Amino acid sequence: MPTHPYVSRFFVNTDARREKLVYDLPESWWSRPYEYEWCTNFISPHDTVLDAACGLSHPLKFYLAGICEEVHACDVDERILSVQAIRHQIAQDIGDGAVHQVLRTRMDNLHFAHANLTALPYDDESFDTIFCISVLEHLTPQDTIYALREFHRTLNEEGLLVLTFNYPAVDLGSINDLLLEAGFIYWGEKDFELPADAVSSDQMDALYCFRAVLKKRTPND
Repeated sequence: MPTHPYVSRFFVNTDARREKLVYDLPESWWSRPYEYEWCTNFISPHDTVLDAACGLSHPLKFYLAGICEEVHACDVDERILSVQAIRHQIAQDIGDGAVHQVLRTRMDNLHFAHANLTALPYDDESFDTIFCISVLEHLTPQDTIYALREFHRTLNEEGLLVLTFNYPAVDLGSINDLLLEAGFIYWGEKDFELPADAVSSDQMDALYCFRAVLKKRTPND
């Protein structure tokens, strides 16, 4: 299994993982330790980035704010605009200790927006990197193509779309077609085969997590 972070493929059990990102990750977040560790390969202190559909209690946005120059985080839940609501949700989902850890992180460069991915409130070519972590499985096919078009619009010409989603909740063939239709290509190699040691949920109908790194297609691609 290729280990280079730019290879688009399923996560496997031997991949690097982290149990903490700002705060300890709940065991029920079965794919997040792998996803978050992988995301760290695409973070730069000079970047302006978006955590798309960031959620209230998920910590990626706070981690990004501790490193990147400018961080935007949007979610369809209007509570994203309330710091108090975010803290309450973190306390409910993770614990009071996690709230204290968030309070120790840098926040002055973190900007929240109440937004649907199908109509992002950002200018064209705003971002160096867009992170969209385990979100597409919650969208309809029509909303998925709208969201991908918005990612393409708001990503700069040299930017990267860092994407994960659950399979088979998201069909690989269909999402591949939608990504190409939206104007993206894979940055590096891709492998759609489901390996025997793929990371999976403990549910009866197992889910697997696919990762993809994409860039805008150019006339030379």
